Order: sequence, then C-alpha cells, then structure tokens
Amino acid sequence: MPTKVIQTEYPLIDADPHASRVVRYFRPSDYAFWAGTTAAFPAALYGLEMADPIGAKMRVHLKLGGFLGFTAGFLMAYQRSSMRFWGWTENKREEERDLEELRQRVRDGKPLYGESPQPAWVQYAASTNSQWSQLKFSTFPMFNFVNHDHHGTDPAKYGVKPKETSA
Repeated sequence: MPTKVIQTEYPLIDADPHASRVVRYFRPSDYAFWAGTTAAFPAALYGLEMADPIGAKMRVHLKLGGFLGFTAGFLMAYQRSSMRFWGWTENKREEERDLEELRQRVRDGKPLYGESPQPAWVQYAASTNSQWSQLKFSTFPMFNFVNHDHHGTDPAKYGVKPKETSA
C-alpha cells in the first residue's frame, strides 16, 4: 500500500490520528482559540446590530452566531492539534506524550492503536477516507473514529517487535 510521505520540519507523530487522541492532545492555546472564536461570532453580529441604522433586533442571529462560533472554534482547534500530529507545527510536547502513551500500551500487551471489530479492508478504507480530512473541514467535516494500523509511523519506535514470518 503506497503512502504519501511529506517531509516536515518536525517529526511525524501520526498521519491519521484517532479523534479521541486529537482532542486529548489539545493544548491550552487550542482551548483559548476555541473560546475566542466562540465569542467572536456573536460579538461581530452584535457589533453589526449596533451599527444598523434601521435598528432591527437580531437575538436569534446572536444565538445562531454563538453556535456557529462554537462549531468553527472546535474545528479550528481540532485542525491545529492535527497539524502537530502531522509534524507541520512544533510538536515536542505531543511527541513525548505519544511515546509515553504508546510505549505503555506495548508494555501492557495491548494493540498499539487499539482493537477494531471491522475487517482489514474496512479499516484501510476508513483510514484513506479520514487521512488529511482535517484540511477539508470547510467542505465536509470528517473525523477518524476507526482504530487501524495505517498511521505512517514505524511501530518499532514504541517497542513493537516485528512479526516473524514462517518459511
């Protein structure tokens, strides 16, 4: 299965991180960005309401603006966190946390990226559909909710022994 390799300044942690990992790895700056975006949408609408010479009240629009700001803020925070997984932005904190978390899974005898009840072909299809999907949030928000082994990294760095093949 050919995969696209992109050279980045920072190390690749995961080419297709699970949605729960992306959210768990949010930094305080991601939460601040999310909160700021949530507040900015209704604030902008309120400013437009104040500048309206007709004086039409837009209370429903403010609620909708709050919802849109909350949603857009979450998607942007999710995208910022994903970019650190991909190595597109500084990711030292995530790299250390990833090594610690996945090495612990190996020590506990658990599968590196979790277990999945889906057949291998479904896992592969899910990974190809969700990989880089964070770049297309404006068109179609899609998240990776499937555990699979297609992450673009070498499992040996976590202490996974290669499977021996019989001759």
